[in-house]
Amino acid sequence: MSSTAGRRLVPRRYQLKKEAAWSTQSGHPWIFRSSLSQAASIFSDGQLVQLVDPENKPLGFGIYQTSGVVAVRVFRLGESPPDTTWFRKQVTKAIKKRENLRKYTTAFRVIHGENDGLPGIVVEAYNDTLVLQTYVSSVDRLGRYVVNLVADELGMKNIVWKQPAKRVAAEDESPTAKVRVLRGHVEGLMKFREGQMEFAADLKAGQKSGTFLDLRALRKWVATQKLVGKRVLNLYAYTGSLGACAEAAGAKEVWEVDVAKPALEFAKKHHVKDAKKHKWIAEDIFKWLPSLDDREMFDLVIVDPPNMAAATTQVPVALKSYQKLYQNAKKHVRPGGMIVGACCTSRIARYEFEKTVGSTLGQEFKLLKSLQPEDDHPVGFKEGDYLKILIFERRRG
Repeated sequence: MSSTAGRRLVPRRYQLKKEAAWSTQSGHPWIFRSSLSQAASIFSDGQLVQLVDPENKPLGFGIYQTSGVVAVRVFRLGESPPDTTWFRKQVTKAIKKRENLRKYTTAFRVIHGENDGLPGIVVEAYNDTLVLQTYVSSVDRLGRYVVNLVADELGMKNIVWKQPAKRVAAEDESPTAKVRVLRGHVEGLMKFREGQMEFAADLKAGQKSGTFLDLRALRKWVATQKLVGKRVLNLYAYTGSLGACAEAAGAKEVWEVDVAKPALEFAKKHHVKDAKKHKWIAEDIFKWLPSLDDREMFDLVIVDPPNMAAATTQVPVALKSYQKLYQNAKKHVRPGGMIVGACCTSRIARYEFEKTVGSTLGQEFKLLKSLQPEDDHPVGFKEGDYLKILIFERRRG
């Protein structure tokens, strides 16, 4: 392995307990701290460990993390450690998966962490610029190596390294201190194409890498609906990309609701063609929605709240919040109209989310479809299935 990738990546052997060994052998990319013995405490952050089963049979190699629920992220199974050739093959394989998608958009996720065999590392492309996110400190060095491999293969001019919001919060540092340009020049504002639509993202200050690329399937769906002359309520609008799609589909009126005033200002500036069709509401939706006049009816209601369950212990509260949210939202769906429900946490299982939303909406509504992840957001293990998007229709009469 090159010096850039990991001078520290000299493997040290670690014997797993039976259950953890079985999980690793089956392909799960995480080894939880609760399943390790005290012997693991000698490892440093970012240490490459060779994993063996209770009979000392080699299982694979992973990176050790000194803090957090996940102690080891498994990179490669088998007897050979991950080297430069292996990393390059992983990158090439991930890029190949996105070939068709790249014909449709100039912004896509190149590396989807564990789901592309590179745990904790996310790389997204916007035109000629890459945004690297590393979700734990133990993979920082590897992340920088991987993003340079991606840049070389795709011929990218610019690279910015931006830490995820939850990591910035956990490490108690300012967001601006966690944004570094690694190659070229990055202004921040970036416009990109999806089909016939153009969107904007702030690569330095926006959510995730700059915007929510994982909502592309929903943007496609909204943009292709027959919304001519219809009203749309866009809850948790953020920078208004879904509202822009509704406008493009012919909506006569789009209400954009979000607590973040700067996000709505961004939407006004970059995602609106006809300002007269949009109504801007900067409010806490849990407080605002119950006070909305029952006579206000919409043909499409979009409910896309932020992550409500960052930990398993928060799931019961999150499900109750969903019930409250959809109980209030459904009152404003016109008969024959639709409501979109989105969930962005793997802590809530797909069946559990569907059951919660479906039972809250009741018999008046029927499930039309569940949007599937796009090619740049593959799901390779249970915890990787974080995004769920459901579309319900209100029955007539």
